[in-house]
Amino acid sequence: MLPRQGRPLPRRHDPGAGDQRRVARRGGRALARPSRRPGTGGRGAAVSGEGAAPLDLLVVGAGPTGINLGAEARRAGLSVLLVDRGPLVAALVGYPLDMRFFTTADKLEIAGIPFPVTDEKPSRNQAIAYYQGVVRAFGVPLALHEEVTAIEPQPDGTLRVRSRRGDAAAERRARAVAVATGYFGNPLRLGVQGEELPWVHARYREPWGHWGDSVVVIGGGNSGAETALDLWRHGARVTLVHRGPAPKATVKYWVRPDLENRIAEGSIAACFSAAVERFEPGAVVVRTPAEVRRIPADAAYVLIGYEPETALLERAGVRVDPATLVPEFDPATCETNVPGLYVAGTIQAGGETHRIFIENSREDGPRVVGHLVRRAGNRDCRPESVRRS
Repeated sequence: MLPRQGRPLPRRHDPGAGDQRRVARRGGRALARPSRRPGTGGRGAAVSGEGAAPLDLLVVGAGPTGINLGAEARRAGLSVLLVDRGPLVAALVGYPLDMRFFTTADKLEIAGIPFPVTDEKPSRNQAIAYYQGVVRAFGVPLALHEEVTAIEPQPDGTLRVRSRRGDAAAERRARAVAVATGYFGNPLRLGVQGEELPWVHARYREPWGHWGDSVVVIGGGNSGAETALDLWRHGARVTLVHRGPAPKATVKYWVRPDLENRIAEGSIAACFSAAVERFEPGAVVVRTPAEVRRIPADAAYVLIGYEPETALLERAGVRVDPATLVPEFDPATCETNVPGLYVAGTIQAGGETHRIFIENSREDGPRVVGHLVRRAGNRDCRPESVRRS
């Protein structure tokens, strides 16, 4: 069971009853104790201006990595706030409604909180509820539906963070900022004529509205393969279009034969080695080595991957490789070339989005918070996972 809000913060260790009340110091300045409640961060009282005490850590992004950072900061007694332009765990909210992870629940756990499920593979809904529970357990302050527009290093070593919620602008100061925005918010586009048409989608949610429809799925990776199968199983006439000669080698080992068998028997049509030229009313026009084809379509899904948005980092002064989109950072601490500005989670992988995911980025939270605490000179309140490293 997850601890209910209002109970003492969960700990991996118990160095003393006063641990959460300790004041860490950086350069002789006291680090503020957290005081905001979950969900109140972006409304009124959470907005700090000139003269207000800076936060110890402001996290851009409220996905699993951001929540992990917030939980570890709370455990260490640091003031923290998570700011996200969407809802909590927006990527998971945007997943297909019936999606299941292809990893076990223990590999999705963060901050030492168990993820108890009876199913072998947890569902999207179970994961959303789990991460909400972690936020409640640690009382992580949130400012949701608020977009960070600028991170500006200041002469005194702090960072000024500008954000906007609707027509209202906000400004906060922080001693450190961690960007954990991932990549799911930025799907790749084809950049062809007609892609803006209302029946052309960059995300897939559910099949029910497509019974009897002709649907073109563009993309030969996991998303394209699973979407094509799901649509076919729920009564759609599906054509899979992919620029390669076959589905990608990275398609899950239990999905690939299912897709190949459906293609072989003619249940799902396939158009390989094909490039989409344009979308036009009622059809997708593709070019193959042999011909230009017009594929009838009531709907189309462009599922060709994602890439991180790096403009926010670059405007702040972070060096980003233009070819790979990988930001410059120290793997031991996650700090970028801009002092006090960190990157955590999948954004570290740049365009190679298959390299980093929840399972292998869970230590980024302890790394960042451990570095902040060590820099502040108070080793007693380091998270246990950092203490062991």
